[in-house]
Amino acid sequence: MEKKEELIQSNGNIVLSEKQRDEMKLKAEIAYGQFLDALRFDWKNDVQMKETPMRVAKMYVDELFRGCYTNIPDLKEFDNEGGYDGMVFSGGIDLFSTCAHHSVVFFGKAYIGYLPSPIGKVVGLSKLNRIVDFYSRRPEIQESLTMQIHSHLNKVLTGNFGVAVLLEAAHMCVRSRGVKQNSTMITSKLSGGFLDPDGASRKEFYDNIQYTKNQ
Repeated sequence: MEKKEELIQSNGNIVLSEKQRDEMKLKAEIAYGQFLDALRFDWKNDVQMKETPMRVAKMYVDELFRGCYTNIPDLKEFDNEGGYDGMVFSGGIDLFSTCAHHSVVFFGKAYIGYLPSPIGKVVGLSKLNRIVDFYSRRPEIQESLTMQIHSHLNKVLTGNFGVAVLLEAAHMCVRSRGVKQNSTMITSKLSGGFLDPDGASRKEFYDNIQYTKNQ
């Protein structure tokens, strides 16, 4: 029997074909039905819940966890033909992920900046959004998600002088259970020119975040 590749880490990636994902959904449907049975729901006879197991299976495979099973978006690099040497900043990127600890959502905004080399590479602006979404659609903790996004961008932005990633999110595992507090978590990873606490790039990055929030 062929051994099936498994995700060693919850926020990892194994690319599956559409057929493989459909097979996964069928198995997940059965398993979630058993989960509802364990919680003593008569879901098979409840008009509101009788299709819930398949809805949940589709939601996780096709939406919430799709970053685990699909190819990473193509981030085509472009030559920095104009020799631009300022910051590239994108703020207010929608962030929607799932807590790896409790399987409930956390959501908020992502802010990304990078310093391209005049003789290096840049990427299309929408690609930054796609990378945030790709890594977010997995079971994550916010700290690891921040590092994954930064690491990927730092790798593809050839010759960059620094990458900055800041995530700001509300976690339903905090708001709806446990301490039940309406708090926000902020994580950041900065490299290169953004590491100088007195540098202009670091200040510009945080000023841009504030400007975006005020719009």
